[in-house]
Amino acid sequence: MPRRLRVASGGYAYHVLNRGVGRMRLFTKQRDFEAFEEVIAEAKERRPMRVLGWCVMPNHWHFVLWPRGDGDLSEFMRWLTGTHTQRWHAAHRTTGTGPLYQGRFKSFPIREDDHLLTVLRYVERNPLRANMVEAADAWRWSSLWHRADRNRAGLLDHGPIALPRRWRQHVQAPQTDAELEALRRCVVRGAPFGDESWQQRTAKRLGLESTFRPRGRPWPSAPQSK
Repeated sequence: MPRRLRVASGGYAYHVLNRGVGRMRLFTKQRDFEAFEEVIAEAKERRPMRVLGWCVMPNHWHFVLWPRGDGDLSEFMRWLTGTHTQRWHAAHRTTGTGPLYQGRFKSFPIREDDHLLTVLRYVERNPLRANMVEAADAWRWSSLWHRADRNRAGLLDHGPIALPRRWRQHVQAPQTDAELEALRRCVVRGAPFGDESWQQRTAKRLGLESTFRPRGRPWPSAPQSK
């Protein structure tokens, strides 16, 4: 089992996702990816945030973030996406042509135990799952690559639990269909990701009960899979 570290009072780790409007390609060349990593670094300075992992794909990106206080997640994402949008339009000479992102980011809270490791693995395995690389850490634009580079850019922060040994090999191994289904359901609905009792407590605390409620039915006694 991973070693527990001190957890910030009242905080949750979150998976965060956003896509280009109409699923347009946000990153078509190396400079596009580099510029986005520069925005990540600046966002961390201006709106301090613990970044536990990320993966930037051609038309979307994933983050795993661990905010310290209420409102920190929204402030960080607002600055990051707003600044990236302005700079992207300036670089591509498309200023005034409309939004870059499909809308506000999607997110869901994660229990800070093995469920957090499952989400990190899901995020860092993204390019391998999409058949863009043969090894997950070969994708230059993800936190897994930065781990292999000893986090020289300083974009990664320590999380509430330590990664297990042989993490790269763990990310490389396939995830189960059940894991992927549960994660994708949380992505779509914004539902908390953890064991059932934690999901219920967290949903009630954060006002997310509707993320488990089938349309037209009352709140179930336990989260149900579709």
